Amino acid sequence: MTSKLSIKKVTIIGNGGWGTTLAILLHKKGYEITLWGADASYVEHLREKKENVKFLKGVPIPDGICITSNISDQLAGAHLIISATPTPYLRSVLMKFKGLCIHGVPIVSVTKGIENDTLMRPSEIITDVLGKQPVSLLLGPSHAEEVARGLPTTIVASSKDGNLARVVQEVFTTDRFRVYTNPDMIGVELGAAMKNVIAIAAGICDGLKFGDNSKAALISRGLVEISRLGIAMGAQRSTFSGLAGLGDLITTCISPFGRNRRVGEQIGKGKKLQEILGEMEQIAEGVWTTKSVMTLSHKLNVEMPITKEIYNVLFHDKNPLEAVSNLMMRAPKSEMEELI
Repeated sequence: MTSKLSIKKVTIIGNGGWGTTLAILLHKKGYEITLWGADASYVEHLREKKENVKFLKGVPIPDGICITSNISDQLAGAHLIISATPTPYLRSVLMKFKGLCIHGVPIVSVTKGIENDTLMRPSEIITDVLGKQPVSLLLGPSHAEEVARGLPTTIVASSKDGNLARVVQEVFTTDRFRVYTNPDMIGVELGAAMKNVIAIAAGICDGLKFGDNSKAALISRGLVEISRLGIAMGAQRSTFSGLAGLGDLITTCISPFGRNRRVGEQIGKGKKLQEILGEMEQIAEGVWTTKSVMTLSHKLNVEMPITKEIYNVLFHDKNPLEAVSNLMMRAPKSEMEELI
């Protein structure tokens, strides 16, 4: 049985902003950290500069963190593995480690998204590729830029194994990083993924220079859509009122750090999607998640009007103002109708 005391060595797969932030956080707590990245040249750059200039500018990386692109050394002796690779690349990256994971070593997924081809959540991709390893989630409103600078943050650990969730809670908790547990893995993971779709809509509102009224309505009704689909997939309603639901949704819809909100803002200002994505260093998960969510909404017959309009704006070049008009002029109904 895994316990906090048995965890000393932690390996992080993915050296983006969030992976680097968690490496720094756990290093400060005394854990032996290995941070793995796929790009050997950028890994060498991290070693030399001791700063993740591309993904976490201005935050020094402590000397004690081992930074590597070597797969054979990556999992040697690890007591805990953190999967911090974006969903579109997750399967291909995990395939590199297939057969190397020691049976029974817990994997903590911090990835937000839904795979397009399989409609699997990140935890399901991990199991599909690596087999039945113990898996926990660590998700919620947590911009790397703030956590890395010690700003107070609260997040959720979720696992089917309650003991593992509590171990993850103890491992990660600090005086500036508080972790709650929640047994609803489906709801926690879906809330974390789908909020990025609504964040694109929030950005479009900003780009069109709409006001606070518009943003409040979008967040409220966006949460209804997230809850509808989540419950249809087996999640608990209460999860969407918590940190991985409403909490993460608020953060990503209002924060200047939010990549998905920034994509929407640029669209609202008249830029085309491919141009926007071509200028970004980091991946905007919500763009690809929108495709998966639309497929799921059709498959499960769940009404998601905001998501539908965002899908049409992103992939069918629909005018954002026309999309807004379509939403506003839908047939009148009670707020409680089909709230689920």
